[in-house]
Amino acid sequence: MPAPYARFDDTLALALEGFAWLPNRLRRCDADVLATRLLGQRAVALHGPEAARFFYDERHIHRHGAIPGPVRSTLFGHGAVHGLDGEAHRVRKALFVALLIDGSIDDLVRRVAAAWDAAARDWAARGPVVLFDEVSRVLTRGVGEWVGLPLRDDELPALAADLVAMVDGFATAGPRHWRARRARTRREEWLAGLIEGVRRGEAAVPAGSAVRAVAEHRDADGSLLDPCTAAVELLNIVRPTVAVSWFVAFTGHALHRWPEHRDRLRAGDGAFAEAYAHEIRRFYPFAPFVGGRAAADLGWGGVRIPAGALVLLDLYGQNHDPRVWPEPYRFHPDRFLDRPIGEFELVPQGGGDPRTGHRCPGEMITVALLRDLAVRLARLDYELPSQDLGISLRRIPTRPRSGVVVDVRRTG
Repeated sequence: MPAPYARFDDTLALALEGFAWLPNRLRRCDADVLATRLLGQRAVALHGPEAARFFYDERHIHRHGAIPGPVRSTLFGHGAVHGLDGEAHRVRKALFVALLIDGSIDDLVRRVAAAWDAAARDWAARGPVVLFDEVSRVLTRGVGEWVGLPLRDDELPALAADLVAMVDGFATAGPRHWRARRARTRREEWLAGLIEGVRRGEAAVPAGSAVRAVAEHRDADGSLLDPCTAAVELLNIVRPTVAVSWFVAFTGHALHRWPEHRDRLRAGDGAFAEAYAHEIRRFYPFAPFVGGRAAADLGWGGVRIPAGALVLLDLYGQNHDPRVWPEPYRFHPDRFLDRPIGEFELVPQGGGDPRTGHRCPGEMITVALLRDLAVRLARLDYELPSQDLGISLRRIPTRPRSGVVVDVRRTG
């Protein structure tokens, strides 16, 4: 029997409700599956760890053709690994695994930490600064050095602004979206030229760097990536690293709301700092859901999913599900101490095995950077001037409205 798809499209409701749209719909129907319409298409939304296991099985869900054009044109780029399946995905993914999981994450953290320490000394001399903006430049400097980008000091602020714009405009219309498109076009052209220069031997980049690895990578068919696709994938290393700015701003918000955790972070307890990083990623909103296409006629929870239908996995709702996380709206880092995290439980950056599936291979980098920067932020002597720290769940991606303004007194 056909699934009872809604007669009316839910796209406007999504725009109005933002992160709350899908959890609200699922709560109203008291189920972990919902048949609806979105962007003019039939769609099925799934929720929960078992749904995540189902969603990230390539026998069930394909990513090819599932990412809307506006998202490809801003966040991921056209031809990116996120839209591949099967062997093409595995071979391209191996490039990211080698760089982001098997590579020297400690070296990236060290470079970002050095950039933070240098910037913090400047913050103390300048007066109030916007934490979100400053951290985006710190991360751009660190990851730019790490991947081997030839980047002058005077080029850094504009690059950081473009990388932030690509993330900030992926899920909206209007000025933010068009700013993101222009930023992506500008940076893809720049990096495509760099890739061509590396291949011709005209651009000097470090041996073993991500720039060189991407330039030399061969896809499943044995061919080099065309320069534009190579630029896209290089941005898919740099851009998500700079997106950690959102989590650091949320950390500033959390330290203000729950200052009782500050002393434990200051003490440098690595286990607690990692638990704190996980709780930031669970508690605060970043992406509301992810999407794919049904690989065949399927069924889930009594709802028929026809081949090719859009399938959504609820991320924000699952990260606040009391069946998975007791007291989900309590900010409680200790929940992650001595607790193994299932592959399909904590899903702010996808589920499954990051080496082989569609879970973000940069998740380890996010955690490592956030773990280190949360400690450094807790150790800063600063005050928060009067500001609007509200976080709108209608804005995707969202962040504290003020960006978290801090007035740094001293850095040690």
